[in-house]
Amino acid sequence: MLLALLVAALVVVALLSEELIPRAGELWERHKARRAPVQGIAYDPGRERRAEQRARMLIRVWGGVSAGPANAGDTGGAAYAYLIYPHRAIVAYLAQTHRLLNEYCVTFPDETRPYGSARLPDSDDVLAKWMALTGDEQRLISTANMHLPGRQLDPVRVKRDLWRLSQWERARIRDAARGAGKPGNDGASADATPRIDAAG
Repeated sequence: MLLALLVAALVVVALLSEELIPRAGELWERHKARRAPVQGIAYDPGRERRAEQRARMLIRVWGGVSAGPANAGDTGGAAYAYLIYPHRAIVAYLAQTHRLLNEYCVTFPDETRPYGSARLPDSDDVLAKWMALTGDEQRLISTANMHLPGRQLDPVRVKRDLWRLSQWERARIRDAARGAGKPGNDGASADATPRIDAAG
């Protein structure tokens, strides 16, 4: 009787093993797959925050008209540029003397949103202004509301930002001169970017 029970148990185990062993292997593979790190680009929750912080960096765009921007007085063909601030006026200035020329007020609303604020994020606003200036400077300047310096941005603050920009450029030129002899070093540091405070 005992022998018959043992034989029956062996037969049952043999029959079930054909079904259970592949299923157990499959379950083990699923478990390993769930625990394995995902290859590729993982979602980075700080990405948007870093993009906003980059938008607060001081951005300069060189002007493209040799005689200087229209209605800017006697520029004498001096090089001029624009400072771009998020959600603030674009400031035109003479590059060598840092003389402030004009403020140009433009807005780029977010018309894709069916609800909520139509205001672009800081990074998108800066990018839109940069694209408009580099793509068609004359059109942007001719359609913008032009004001004398100091209407939206404190001239002292703008002068301070221009000073920071010049200090950063001097440091970058010094670093480039030092690193010119070193192989694999272009001398420019990506981290040494001048910063401004986007808040008033």
